[in-house]
Amino acid sequence: MLTLETLNAADEAGFTALLDGVYEHSPWIAARAWAKRPFATLAQLKRGLVEAVRDASCEEQLGLIRAHPELAGKAMVSKTLTAESTNEQNKAGLTNCTPEEFANIQQLNANYNARFGFPFILAVRGPRGLGLQKAEIIATFARRLANGPDFEFAEALRNIHRIAEIRLDDKFDQHPVLGNLVWDWHEQLAAHSEPGYAERGELCVTYLTEAHRAAAAQLAAWMREDCGFDDVTIDAVGNVVGIYHGADPAAQRLLTGSHYDTVRNGGKYDGRLGILVPMACVRELHRQGKRLSYGIEVVGFAEEEGQRYKAVFLGSGALCGGFDTNWLDQKDADGVTMRDAIAHAGLNVNDIAALKRDPSRYLGFVETHIEQGPVLNDLDLPLGVVTSINGSVRFVGEIVGVASHAGTTPMAMRRDAAAAAAELVLFAEKRGGAVPDLVATVGMLEVPNGSINVVPGRCRFSLDVRATTNEVRDAAAADIQAELAAICARRGLQFSLEETMRAAAAPCATEWRQRWERAVGTLGLPVFRMPSGAGHDAMKIHDILPQAMLFLRGLNAGISHNPLESITNDDADLCVKAFQALLDQLATEF
Repeated sequence: MLTLETLNAADEAGFTALLDGVYEHSPWIAARAWAKRPFATLAQLKRGLVEAVRDASCEEQLGLIRAHPELAGKAMVSKTLTAESTNEQNKAGLTNCTPEEFANIQQLNANYNARFGFPFILAVRGPRGLGLQKAEIIATFARRLANGPDFEFAEALRNIHRIAEIRLDDKFDQHPVLGNLVWDWHEQLAAHSEPGYAERGELCVTYLTEAHRAAAAQLAAWMREDCGFDDVTIDAVGNVVGIYHGADPAAQRLLTGSHYDTVRNGGKYDGRLGILVPMACVRELHRQGKRLSYGIEVVGFAEEEGQRYKAVFLGSGALCGGFDTNWLDQKDADGVTMRDAIAHAGLNVNDIAALKRDPSRYLGFVETHIEQGPVLNDLDLPLGVVTSINGSVRFVGEIVGVASHAGTTPMAMRRDAAAAAAELVLFAEKRGGAVPDLVATVGMLEVPNGSINVVPGRCRFSLDVRATTNEVRDAAAADIQAELAAICARRGLQFSLEETMRAAAAPCATEWRQRWERAVGTLGLPVFRMPSGAGHDAMKIHDILPQAMLFLRGLNAGISHNPLESITNDDADLCVKAFQALLDQLATEF
């Protein structure tokens, strides 16, 4: 078994020899990382190797990609794969393909090489390290053929780093035990899905459906039976609440958690990571018989996504005293009121008001969450420290012109609503890109009753503007509205615009953000600060407590609200360790 002590003590040649095989036929990577010694943690070593590749020339990076064999390719058939590649392809079952599977993969290999000029690279041992199924490999192969060349070049390198990470774990005989636990919990929790989705292998868990209540019961059982929480309840709004007392049960608590509901056909990690990571931390404290100077309260918030009813943040809102009783009369698509859904779940709406927390009983609120974006994935970083949750404002609008014959109406005489909307989309894109951490999106465009031979007389659209501060957000929204008015005036059109949602920015509390930064630093990782463009339960808890968030890298370019949403066991392990480091800091402060 290799150790960091042995590796750090080696000269350049010895260091390179000890890491032989981590990167396929590319000893130059280890040689360049040697200068970054000493490495205090395995995570720091992995990052040093990643940086050596990131700092290399495009030609060197291309050479690294081309050093890898094709999946189920000629090298496998001729038995000339490296021992590491043979082991990986064998674990994925690629050394035992049927003739049809082999022919399919060979054709995919040929198509991929023709399109990109390098072999398809996939970490076939997968995000859990146990090996992907052949069907999943083939589906990923086919999907990635549609990527652009630059993106696929970067995706190949990302998979190479994942391959190297697993090989390093093997060399050091390191096992991400807590990461595996968190990963496995996600898989087991995803077994609960609603009819119509479950049959297709899709995940859908909306507020107080049977699948939702089953997920809540599963979380409660794990908290009680596996993790050793002292008190576990499902409260009046459906939140799963687990309390692990401090050495003094009356001591203040750290509040943490996230939501367990999902969007329709969503991913397994959005929200749920923020419940399961602190649960793993409490489990370890309980196993060690350890009590801290403060308590820990983990909440699986019942609702954040707004999928069954129009109201959002029902779970975290209730803890802040922000549950609007008018929501109880909202109806879902089947005509079931929220009030009836709550009663059917055996909960009592009259108890919701009592859920409001007393801020003096808590130290603050922290939340871990999958990033839901491509930034960390692009930087090859497992963790990011959130600086602020963006404030957002949303509108729906309509531009009205005159529908007319596409063949007989001269271009200069048209009152084209869709062309005006196109101008607005481009202006919003330009304005959103003009300021750091500002985004503007027209996500919906519709020409009602449009026809191929008719100049559009109406065009409906949406507008979503987000920024780290309310001032930046509002300035951009005002500029876009002014441009809309100018476009319509110039084109002789009318418009309407309705604001449908406004949420204030929620800057993370400085002292809590710095605790996350120190926690990441203990792992030997660089601290990367970033805003959150998505909304989270933390932005509601922000109303009553200081809050801060830690992001975990997502795979597949960070896609979220999608079945392709994924994380690795190694990254999950780092997330748990960062949370444990934060708990240790708090124990010295309070």
